[in-house]
Formats: sequence, structure tokens, C-alpha cells
Amino acid sequence: MIDFRYHLVSTVAIFLALAVGIVLGTTLLQDPALDLAKKTSDELYNANNGLRADLDALRGREAGNDTFIAGMTPEMVAGDLTGQRVLLIDAPGSSTAVREAVQQVLDQAGAEVSGRVTLTEKFLDPKGKGVLDGLVNQLKPVNMIFPATATSWDRAAALLSATFVTTDQAQSATPNPATADVISTFEAGGLISTEGDPAKRATLAVMFAPEKPYEGENGEIQAGALVSVAGGFDLGSKGTVLAGGAAGAASLGDPVALLRDEGEISKRVSTVDTADTPVGRVAIVYSLREQLSGRAGQYGIGKGASAPIPVDTSATPTPTESGS
Repeated sequence: MIDFRYHLVSTVAIFLALAVGIVLGTTLLQDPALDLAKKTSDELYNANNGLRADLDALRGREAGNDTFIAGMTPEMVAGDLTGQRVLLIDAPGSSTAVREAVQQVLDQAGAEVSGRVTLTEKFLDPKGKGVLDGLVNQLKPVNMIFPATATSWDRAAALLSATFVTTDQAQSATPNPATADVISTFEAGGLISTEGDPAKRATLAVMFAPEKPYEGENGEIQAGALVSVAGGFDLGSKGTVLAGGAAGAASLGDPVALLRDEGEISKRVSTVDTADTPVGRVAIVYSLREQLSGRAGQYGIGKGASAPIPVDTSATPTPTESGS
């Protein structure tokens, strides 16, 4: 008869055998497993060092290119915008440093900056469309007619562009008497602020997109409002460029990317997504020259860009030869 002591001894023996097996198995596998782990770690370490070296080399090359372009910029843009007045438009969240650097290059190109208009967050707030519409209806000239499909920002852009820019070179540097109260009323309403003398109209405009795409439930609406403003200023002037930095990924709140997706507006308004670099600032000047000739393009390194800079910067389109 098998008693309890036999069961106990048998059970202990089984567990002891299992323990011995685990110990032996671990010992046998320990060296190969450690060797594989060490080999993988070494490979990752070497690959990381290689990537760091490549990154450092690229950064060094970029810095060298930037230094070269910055040094050559005065010669590259000299006289390109002589006789033109340029209005600068800041969007909420745009970079002061980028705008100041662009203004310096515009000066080197011979342009005169008429002034600066800063759009406020209140201007872009969808909840304030009623106020915006009311002011536009109150201040617009009687002969200003809006399309039935025009949004609140389309209408506001038309009124602001009539105030700040013109397509007529002879009217450059003169105020528009039909919109005399627009600036003071929009400023009093907290919708814009101004610097310089932008009431003396410009012939060209550069709008600066926010450094980071707008986020949240209203991000796309706010970006779309800026696209409307850029489109409106383009219609009222000899040309408009929307300038910003290349977004790391596609975003509905990125005005530059959104404008490039707007078929009709992208045919008229130029964009530059490298405004924070020396070559991007040259591209802005070249884009304005291209606008003067009735052309537009999308430039930079981001999605939708056709080239880093415009290839042909002549103000007069090359005539097409007719066949015999």
C-alpha cells in the first residue's frame, strides 16, 4: 500500500528535477543569449554613431550654405523690387525674427515697406464672425460687391486690401479715401494693429504664417481664414506671398499647406515655406517679382512645393514665338 510519505517524496522529487532542469537549461543558454544581446547592442551603438556623424555633416553643410547665401543675398536681389511698396502682414503666432529678416532682404531688393498690419486672434475667432460682418457692412464703399459665396473673412479681406494695397502704381503711397475709417475702426475693435504708415497703399504684400500650425477644433478654420486674407490681398494688389516654415507633417491648421490645396487660390497666391532660412528670404523676393509678371508658384521643401525658388525672376513674361 502506497502511503502519504511516498506521495510526499515523489512530489518533492518531481519539483527538484524541474528545478535542476531549469538551472541546467539557463546555464547552457546563458552564453549564446548574452553574446547575441551584446552583438545587437554593439550594432545599434555603431549605427547610432553613424547617424549622428551624418547629421553633424549635414548640419555643417547647411550652415555653410546658409552663410554663403546670406553673403550673396544683396547681390542676388539687388534692384529686383525697385519702385515697389510692400505691406507686411503678421498672423497670430508668426515669428518676429523671421519678419525682420525678410524686411531686411526686401530693403536690399530696393522695395519700400509701407508698414505692418498684425491680425489678432480675435480677427480669426469664428465666434466673432458676426462682429466682423457688421463692421465690413458698415465700412465698405457702396460700390464694393461681394460674391454670394464669400465668407466673413473673404469680405473682410476685400475691405482691408482696398485700404492697404492697390494694383495701380500711380495710386501707390496714397490713402484710399473710400476706406478712411477702416483702420481706426478695426483697431478699436481689437481686430488688427498697425505699425508704420500702411494707409499709404502698397503694391505688394507678404503675409507671415504662424510658426506652428493652429491646433484644436478651430485650427483648420483659422488657417482657412488666413488663406482667405492672402487671397483677398492678392486680388487687391499686384501680388501676395504667404511665407512660413515647412511643417514637419501635414496639418489642417497649417495655412501654407492649406493654401497649396486650394486650387484656385494657389494659382494666384505664391507660398514660400522656408522663410526662416536665407534661401527662403531670397525666394520671397523672387516670388514677388514673379507675381509682378502675373505668375505664381509654391516654393520651398514642404509638401506641395514645386521648387526651392522660382527659376525665372524676370518681371516681364518672355514672349512666345509664333510659328510661320
